[in-house]
Amino acid sequence: MAENHADVLIVGAGIVGLAHAWIAAKSGRKVAVMERRPAATGASIANFGLLWPIGQPAGRMLTLALRSRDLWLEMLQETGISYSATGSLHIACREDEAQVGKEFAALAPSLGYRCSWLDRDTALALSSALIPETVLGALWSETEITVDPREVLRRIPAFLSQHNGVEFHWNCPVLEIHHPRVHTAQGSWHADQVIVCTGSDFEILYPDFFRQSRITCCRLQMLRTPPQPTDWQLGPAIAGGLTFRFYPSFGICPSLPMLRARIEKETPEYDRFGIHTMVSQASSRELTLGDSHEYGLLVSPFSREEIDMLILRHLQSFLQVPDFSIAQRWYGVYAKHPEQPYVRFRPEEGVEVITALGGAGMTLSFGVADETFGNLHAKAKVDQA
Repeated sequence: MAENHADVLIVGAGIVGLAHAWIAAKSGRKVAVMERRPAATGASIANFGLLWPIGQPAGRMLTLALRSRDLWLEMLQETGISYSATGSLHIACREDEAQVGKEFAALAPSLGYRCSWLDRDTALALSSALIPETVLGALWSETEITVDPREVLRRIPAFLSQHNGVEFHWNCPVLEIHHPRVHTAQGSWHADQVIVCTGSDFEILYPDFFRQSRITCCRLQMLRTPPQPTDWQLGPAIAGGLTFRFYPSFGICPSLPMLRARIEKETPEYDRFGIHTMVSQASSRELTLGDSHEYGLLVSPFSREEIDMLILRHLQSFLQVPDFSIAQRWYGVYAKHPEQPYVRFRPEEGVEVITALGGAGMTLSFGVADETFGNLHAKAKVDQA
């Protein structure tokens, strides 16, 4: 039997794998994608669908996130996938939250963020979901985009198959890689370049590396409402004041330690479960709510009602929506490194592994893919020289 061939073989059809497939296919390469399940069901589908540049620290990571955003927009327009470029609001309901928001709005624009502080009335005008009696103001950012990850993970493969000739092989675990050969459950391949994007399934291939990599897992709980009425819109994606302490970008704010200390003292349960609150609304009109963060390689399959109630309690302290009932609950798992924003390594010539994007897969995926092929192009030029 003749061996299959691909210029680029990608392991994993989550958003990082799809971003690599899209960029590789646009450059004219013959691309094949191997996914061990009938569809991608990992962290790429169990998230808010938010592209969240404001959460990335200034410098290289913010630049990468904004580059990823540009490529996302190009892909979304090319494929016709729906999206909402409504930006985001970090809502302040306490004075210390407002202080952090104001500090960030004063410091961040010079670092490349497109944001500003809004007083109470201006914030209320942007979102009818806010409870006027509890909101002091909000940090506004224009860069955030919302997609429906379920639609994205369904339609990108269909588009790439139809328009770019990308081969998707579902129910096809990759068993072993010895470049240039890749052995799968459905036969062997010869691939010039192999890119492994397996997310939290990182231990399956190259287990020796992962044993010493310090990569761990993060388990999070999320919820989703039924579709809201057709005449009601959330507006910008919403983050509560708890979120200031979660994203590294806000580390530039002098008063952040005081906010952290107050939360730890008054509501230690939020720290115990790593809870911060966010809400997004995609074209389905449903609201996605969350979330929590529990770290460790042993991931419990059992959700805690206590965590869901804490998330809802905080959200309902500043949000009013037509239907706050819960239609779906789930937990997701993503890979995270304790220090690096993501992990890239080359276990052998011709093989690149990209994993542990730490919950920022939607935000960074296309930028990381662009970086991958930029690095490969640069390496090829050096080898030719």
